[in-house]
Amino acid sequence: MIPESVSRVLALHGLKALEFEPGSTPTAPMAAARIGVEVGQIAKSLVFKAKDGAYHMVVCAGDKRINSGKLKALIGSKASMADADETLRVTGFQPGGVCPFGVSGVTIWIDESLSAWPTVFPAAGTDATGVPTTYEQLLAITGGSRSAVTD
Repeated sequence: MIPESVSRVLALHGLKALEFEPGSTPTAPMAAARIGVEVGQIAKSLVFKAKDGAYHMVVCAGDKRINSGKLKALIGSKASMADADETLRVTGFQPGGVCPFGVSGVTIWIDESLSAWPTVFPAAGTDATGVPTTYEQLLAITGGSRSAVTD
């Protein structure tokens, strides 16, 4: 079931999530296969903790990897991937269902790797969802900033 905070954001912006059986979209390859799109169209949301304790979410194409040097240059310090407990605590979402909608207290970066696709699919707060949207909509709805931190 899609969290209420996410449902409100989607409704406000006229977006509708695709919903599947639980556990069917926790990874970019699984989500792409279930939705029927390329892995790069899956907008994976990754949470990092900077040395100063601040959390950052990078939303990037599902077929890309984060370049740690580029991320460090962007945020101004070294960062490590948040563990499952930290991710849940700071976003309200379990890994596999982390989404950039309805999140507060986390800086959001939308990687340019997603701009290659006319439609991208972030999760909607569960491991069984995808939201068809665009790169520009992701920027506008989340208040995220453009970034280039993938290889």
